[in-house]
Amino acid sequence: MKLTLSYAGVVVLTGALLLTVVWLFLLRYVPNANIRSDLFVPNQSDLLRAFTPPAAAAMAALLVGGLVGGWLLAGRMLAPLNRIGEAARLAGQGSLSHRVALEGRRDEFRDLADVFDTMLARLEAHVAEQQRFAANASHELRTPLAISQTLLEVARADPDRDVDSLIERLQHVNGRAIELTEALLLLARADGRAFEREPVDLSLATEEAAENLLPLAEKHGVALQVTGEPARVTGSPALLQQMIANLMHNAIVHNLPQGGTMSVHTWRKTDALAVTVSSTGEIIAPEALTTLAEPFQRGSGRTRSGDHVGVGLGLAIVQSIARAHDATVHFAARTGGGLVVEVRFPLGEG
Repeated sequence: MKLTLSYAGVVVLTGALLLTVVWLFLLRYVPNANIRSDLFVPNQSDLLRAFTPPAAAAMAALLVGGLVGGWLLAGRMLAPLNRIGEAARLAGQGSLSHRVALEGRRDEFRDLADVFDTMLARLEAHVAEQQRFAANASHELRTPLAISQTLLEVARADPDRDVDSLIERLQHVNGRAIELTEALLLLARADGRAFEREPVDLSLATEEAAENLLPLAEKHGVALQVTGEPARVTGSPALLQQMIANLMHNAIVHNLPQGGTMSVHTWRKTDALAVTVSSTGEIIAPEALTTLAEPFQRGSGRTRSGDHVGVGLGLAIVQSIARAHDATVHFAARTGGGLVVEVRFPLGEG
């Protein structure tokens, strides 16, 4: 209605301006006195009496035409906004699958609708990921608690219970629950980007992680090699150190059968800098590559045993930390078995 009245006001004002121009620059040169002549010569009063009714009719027509045309034009112009508003209303009610899908030529409304659709798609994917993560996390956390409760109930009913064995098993189960909780907190911290940024050299971080994980690599018979050049990024030293450690730990414990190799390389190019972790191992199916970074997902054929039982969040944390630093993670299966993980940072981060 506001746009309609605005359009009609512009039309009527334009018509009134034209009539005023006619009055000021035409009628004022016609004398108002009677002109003596053998023929009838209208004076100013005669012209006004003849001009006023058509002018009033024209103004009325302009008003009606402005209102009708303005209403139609405003409705046509606002139709895309109505569709975007309807999509926003549905999204507010929890329906994130609806899309505006505005057709037609590309203009400001089309760009706004496309941006809104992209936002809805990201929100839908994020909500689905969070729901899946919450379901998996609740299941993973419930398992050690249920085991602890079962152990205590069995021990309570057994008069000849082995207290030392019970304590050892409870300690193991509780340790796994603590490990999972800490991983969840780290993941939430990375997702929320709740950290201060400072310069970090990825090559130094890889050397420190390699030094810390060298005993584990020797225990599993994995040959560890660290190469590369300085690659400075801006971010959280603790989170980036955790990201590289998770990549290397994942490469070591899943390097089956034992006796494989793992290499870590940092490099810098004109458009990006990255850290690449390549390891031997069992053959990974191509369809499993897309799920490796999902929480509590493990690649096909990957096993857990002994002292390297994980919580299924290693690569999910890597993905989250990389995303928090505007980096991308790429997974590729090695020919003959194994995995190559590359975390690439935009050069502007350095």
